[in-house]
This record gives sequence, C-alpha cells and structure tokens, in this order.
Amino acid sequence: METIPLLFTLAAATSVYLFWFYILARKLTGPKVWPVVGSLPLLFANRSRIHDWIASNLRATGGSSTYQTCTIALPFLARKQGMFTVTCHPKNIEHILKTRFDNYPKGPSWQAAFHDLLGEGIFNSDGETWLIQRKTAALEFTTRTLRQAMARWVNRTIRNRLWYILDKAAKDHIAVDLQDLLLRLTFDNICGLTFGKDPETLSRDLPDNPFSKAFDDATEATLQRLLYPSFLWKLQNAFDLGAEKQLKKSLAVVDNYMNDAVAARKARPSDDLISRFMNKRDVEGNPFPSSVLQRIALNFVLAGRDTSSVALSWFFWLVMNNPEIEDKIVSEITTVLRETRGSDPKLWVEEPLVFDEADKLVYLKAALAETLRLYPSVPLDFKHVVNDDVLPDGTFVPSGSTVTYSIYSVGRMKTIWGEDCMEFKPDRWLSPDCTRFEPPKDGYKFVAFNAGPRTCLGKDLAYLQMKSVASAVLLRYRLSPVPGHRVVQKMSLTLFMKHGLKVYLQPRKLDGPGRVATSA
Repeated sequence: METIPLLFTLAAATSVYLFWFYILARKLTGPKVWPVVGSLPLLFANRSRIHDWIASNLRATGGSSTYQTCTIALPFLARKQGMFTVTCHPKNIEHILKTRFDNYPKGPSWQAAFHDLLGEGIFNSDGETWLIQRKTAALEFTTRTLRQAMARWVNRTIRNRLWYILDKAAKDHIAVDLQDLLLRLTFDNICGLTFGKDPETLSRDLPDNPFSKAFDDATEATLQRLLYPSFLWKLQNAFDLGAEKQLKKSLAVVDNYMNDAVAARKARPSDDLISRFMNKRDVEGNPFPSSVLQRIALNFVLAGRDTSSVALSWFFWLVMNNPEIEDKIVSEITTVLRETRGSDPKLWVEEPLVFDEADKLVYLKAALAETLRLYPSVPLDFKHVVNDDVLPDGTFVPSGSTVTYSIYSVGRMKTIWGEDCMEFKPDRWLSPDCTRFEPPKDGYKFVAFNAGPRTCLGKDLAYLQMKSVASAVLLRYRLSPVPGHRVVQKMSLTLFMKHGLKVYLQPRKLDGPGRVATSA
C-alpha cells in the first residue's frame, strides 16, 4: 500500500517539472527545448554544421536589427550552468566585451579546462594576472622591431621551404594539402618569434615533429574538456583514463621542449618575446619563473599558429572560386612590385615581399578582412556571467550562466552587412576611391580579432604574415581544387577545414600589372 503514495508523489513531481519546463520553453527564443535534455538532441544532430545551425537560429529570432539573440537550453534540472545565451547583435557584443567587461570574464569552467596546457597565461587568465601580461605584451607588440622580426621569420620560411615544396608539387603535377602546409609554416614562424627556436615542421620532407604533434594532441584533448561536464573529465584525469591519459603524455613532451627553449633563452637572450618577458615583473613585482614563462610562450603559440593558417586556407579557397578577385589581387601586387623592384617580372618573384611592400597592399588586406568576416578563425567565444545582467536588446542573463557571441553569425546577417552579406566582396572594406582600407565605423560588426580590452595584440603581425604568404603563393601559382575534394568545416573552436584544402598548382606567367596568365 505504501507504493501508491510514492507513485503519486513521483507523478505529481514529474507533472510539476514538465509544466515548469513548458513555461520555461515558451519564454526561450531559439531551438526547440525538450524536458530534461533541453536542446541537446538538436545540438547533437547539427554538430557537423554547428556554426551555420547557430546562425539559422539567430536569424529565426526575427532578424530585426534589435533582436539577434537566442538561448540554447541544456537545463538538466534547470541548472543555470546549462543555459547558453547566444548572440550576434553588435550592441550586445560591445556590452560584453567593453561596457560590462568585468562582468564577463573567461570564467572558472574555461580556466579549469585549459589550465594544464595554458596555466595562467594571457589567454587563460582574468583580473590582475591578465592585466600585467597584457600591458607587458602591448609594449612589445607595438614596436617596429617585432614586426621586422616577424617579417624575417616569414620571409625565410617562404623562401627556403614553402617555395621549394610548391615548386616541386607544380613540376610533378601532384596535389598538396595547403591547410597542412600553412599550419606548419605559421607554427614555425610563431615558435621562432616567441622563443627563438624553429621546430622546422615545414622542412622539405614534411617530417613529424614530436613537439608539434604533442602540442596538437594536447590542444585537442584540452578542447574535449569543454564538450563534457567538468566532473567527467576530472574523474578521467584522477584515474588516468581516455583523453586525459593522452593529455598527460603530450604535456610531458611539450614541457620538456619548453624547458629547453626557455633555458636557452636565459643563457642567451635574443629579440624574441620570451627574452623580452624575462626582463619584466609579475603582479607581485618578481621576475617571471621559468614555469610561467613556458606557459606564456605556449599561449602565444596557440594564438599565433591556428588563426593565421586557418584564415589563409579559407582565403585561398575563396580566391579559387572568385577568379576576378584573384586577378585584382595579383594586379595590385605586381603594381607595387613594379614601383619597388622595377619592370622585370623575374625580380618580383626572387624574394618574398618586405614589410614596406606588404604594407601597400590595400586590396589584398580588404580580401583578407572579407575572408575573416565570412570565415572567422575563431567562430565563437564564451564568457562567464558573474552577476545578473540585461543585454542591450533586453535579454536577461543570470549569474553563473554562459554567454556566447557568434562571430561567424555576425558576418552572415543581412541586418548587419546588407542583402549581399553572403557574397565575397573585398570592395566593401575600401574607401569610395578604393585607395584606403576602411573598416566599419561600428567596430563590433567585425570582431574576428576580438574587441575591447582584449583586442588581439597581434592583429598587425597577422595581417603582415597573411599578406606575405598570400603574395608569395599567388604571384607564382594559380590554384585549382582537386576534383571531388570536399571543403567542410571541422567541429572545433578554430574553423579548420575537416579534410584539409587539397589543391593543384599551375605556374603563373607575369606579364605586368593587370596582365596575368597561366602557363599551359
């Protein structure tokens, strides 16, 4: 007989919960919400096209200029930590990244997940720890000597390695994975710039590099921590299981490599970033210890490798599909080189562009910015909500929840970029007379380099590297996709191409500005 009251109590509790969930679901904008599992089934079903799915949900909120926010609910008994507010409204993004900056830090979940890899480095810290590193890095990134150092690393890698690999592929009529080559190139460059040690992953025989592989594995395992409840990965870590076991092995290789790199810089300082940080002080006024210097270096490597290489991969893919834009880019490059190197086309391709030449390429910069508008290297970012707040569009966000701003969606909203928002149009970034690069007046319409106090310090270096590589490739070759090769996005925090970018290369004949051709 005691079973009946128990069943009645369970039925009543279930009914109350379902009714409450029904009321909750009616208040939420965004994908459909089911009891207990929330929007998880739809999230799982669309995992292979997650960024386009988020964009479609944001458009479905009404598409007005005052409302581009939705909620993805994974409530599991209504925990606030399961509520993800997603927005692409520029005013909301400005509110999060600038106006109420202190209310939207990285937060404990993000920091815990990345702590083993990045420690308290600049990209995984908040408050005073972040601020002291930010101020130190800002002083260095604004110096011309650092830009010149980047130019030297990039040009040497292009001249001695990239051109050799591409020339051989063109001569032998074999395809190359351009995304893989670009990842190797940017990895070598950022390692050289950060701690003065070249891992040489872009060597001519494309060898496996233990540090590079361990770094990739550690990054991948760390990202998995964000996909699961924290108790799960912490349990795996405690018992040395699954991805956590691999993470520990990878971190051991990374730590050994970084120990040697930092020790070498202490013995013989140079003009790299770590040497510069060795002369600075932490929040307590003490020199940075070696363990902290290692993590500072890894933060810069993580940020500087994937972002530029992924952006360049999408740039080349877009250029292959828009030959008229390709011709404009090549014409601009050859016009600049005619002024700086003379009229002989052979002189244009003997050496990569120097800093001053790259700086004159306005249309190329516009094409790169347009690429990042459509395919931002970091398509979305997460922020922890410290205190209850109301976004400018009226959306309430509770403390302890997560706010996500979709950079990918911002570039695909007609209300923000116009009816032609899905078109690849570099001209939208140029002045009316096409002589100057002019970003939008509202800086929060384009946040591929972040915005507010956390604006990317390496923005100018990134453009310099991308301009140099893009010019080095397009001046020598016309690219064409391998027939049947599918270019799709990978489910990752960085917008990788899942299957790489397989291309064939044909040598390009240069006859002068505005007159380019492809050899048979």
